[in-house]
Amino acid sequence: MKYVEVMIGAGSAETVRTAAERVKALDVRFGPVGPDGLIVIRLLVRDNQVQRLLDLLQGLLGAQPSARIVVLAVEASIPPPDEAARQHEDSAPAAREALYENMDKNSRLGVNYLILVMLSTVVAAIGLIEDNVAVVIGAMVIAPLLGPNLALSLGTALGDVPLMRRSVKTVLIGIALAIVLTVVLGWLWPTELTSREVLSRTDAGLDSVVLALASGAAAALSVTTGLSSVLVGVMVAVALLPPAATVGLMLGQGHPELALGALLLLAINVVSVNLASKIVFFFKGIRPRKWLEKETAKRAMVIYVLVWILTLAVLTLIVLERRYRLLPI
Repeated sequence: MKYVEVMIGAGSAETVRTAAERVKALDVRFGPVGPDGLIVIRLLVRDNQVQRLLDLLQGLLGAQPSARIVVLAVEASIPPPDEAARQHEDSAPAAREALYENMDKNSRLGVNYLILVMLSTVVAAIGLIEDNVAVVIGAMVIAPLLGPNLALSLGTALGDVPLMRRSVKTVLIGIALAIVLTVVLGWLWPTELTSREVLSRTDAGLDSVVLALASGAAAALSVTTGLSSVLVGVMVAVALLPPAATVGLMLGQGHPELALGALLLLAINVVSVNLASKIVFFFKGIRPRKWLEKETAKRAMVIYVLVWILTLAVLTLIVLERRYRLLPI
């Protein structure tokens, strides 16, 4: 359940009441009219009706600049909802506005993001060099590269071009920073890097494609349903940082062929995460509110999905070609 507080002109109180009736709000409370002419209305709404309520009320915000809607999570409610209502709430996607707020933060390039990329790159490089799986997994969880990829998918679903641009910029700079740092480290490292953790990320296969698609879908599903704990598993399953670090290490050591294999794995992960998450956002009904924005988002979704499918097909062909070429005759 969510607790929705609406601060609006007193003349619009009946409009809010009508919206509450349409979404079958569990409780509605009208406060007194303040000296500024605004009234505070509090509604208790099931999760699966929050988005519909927000869509009904947002038309009022444009007409009243001083109006505001605040959505608060409900930690507990007594008596608890019945089992059927609980199942509906558990399957309900997060509100579009809540998703956007979270993804917008993930798409922004800032000092903290760069520092986390640098620290996680160092941790990943040490884990790869020392063949330490636990350290590599730790770097996967620290690295913030998954967030902007999901933000890119959400931007496409909503037709939000600024969000897409920010996300692409953040992803590219993060990956470039990781590669540059590990190129220097690989060049300075005194011995050949032949650990299993390094070499395993220079050989992408069809299993990498399937894994990345499944993990990307799980990531999008976790953010739309509020199961944020799933993201930790996704970060480990379809990590972007270790293959990026492997690209840099192999380039620094003068092994361009192995670096190309790691770059192929990195590209497969990025493309698959974006493609799968876009499809999940579509089927979960994450779309803009206005008709014109919906049409724009629909066109963007079709174009981007086709581009990602074609890109993934090309990458898969490259994987098959490399595997066939490397097979003993």
